[in-house]
Amino acid sequence: MRTDAVMKKKRKITATDTVFGALLLAAVAYMVYRVTVGLNYKWKWEVIPQYLMRYDSAAGSWVPNYLLQGLFTTLRLSFWGTVLATLFGTLMGLFRVSRRLFYRLLGRTYVELIRNLPPLVIIFIFYFFLSDQIMPFLDLDCLVRAAPPAVQRIVAIVFATPQNMAPFLSAVLTLAIFEGAYIAEIVRAGIESVEPHQWEAAHALGLSGWQTMRHVILPQALQRLLPALAGQFISLVKDSAIVSVISVQELTFQGTQLMASTYMTIEIWTTVTLLYLVITLTCSLAVGKLETYMARSHT
Repeated sequence: MRTDAVMKKKRKITATDTVFGALLLAAVAYMVYRVTVGLNYKWKWEVIPQYLMRYDSAAGSWVPNYLLQGLFTTLRLSFWGTVLATLFGTLMGLFRVSRRLFYRLLGRTYVELIRNLPPLVIIFIFYFFLSDQIMPFLDLDCLVRAAPPAVQRIVAIVFATPQNMAPFLSAVLTLAIFEGAYIAEIVRAGIESVEPHQWEAAHALGLSGWQTMRHVILPQALQRLLPALAGQFISLVKDSAIVSVISVQELTFQGTQLMASTYMTIEIWTTVTLLYLVITLTCSLAVGKLETYMARSHT
């Protein structure tokens, strides 16, 4: 009951919060003033909505334009990257705490290698390797192009268009492998944080090593590592911007193209920033709700 009361307790706005809020607004107003007067910048906010949505006369409806198309690509990259990174990270995290020396060496090699390489180098390696070796062997582009139009539309919504399939898969794999190394360490730390007597009690009940891990250790570790995992997932969303270097048409890439063609630097990048904030803040709120639910269930 005490835990529920603390969770339901509303936060009050203090005088310090008011002062900091006023200072922040003043700083923003000063920056706007300096840009307008000092740089003689001509604001063109009225044209930004047309880069979010446009009217398609052929379809007779409004359709996403450059920025929203980039936002949807970022969402797809983040979703599939999160799924694969969680799989890689969980597997390697389990390898890191395995009793077998080979698995421990494999997990540690993966973590140390990936965490000490720049993501830009990794993405170029995977992009050129996939484009030159794996993609021609799998012939995914031709398979998608030969599919019925309905299947092509589904693939374009869930993944990418056929001509962008190779860069998209390279970007997803790069994000998954890079972020998976950090998730592996989070999983390892969460498992090792569970008290030793939990293992001993499970063994005393006759549970095998896998049953102990699945039914006893992982449920307890999940609640402890959830905040760190949430931070890593949000970091993956932000790190997805780096795949713009291989011409994946995500949000940062679309913003760069628009800035180069319109010269509306501040308006474009402010809009891109707000769109990224929508994604990351939504993830933060969702994880906060999940933490509250798990805490109540545990209590």
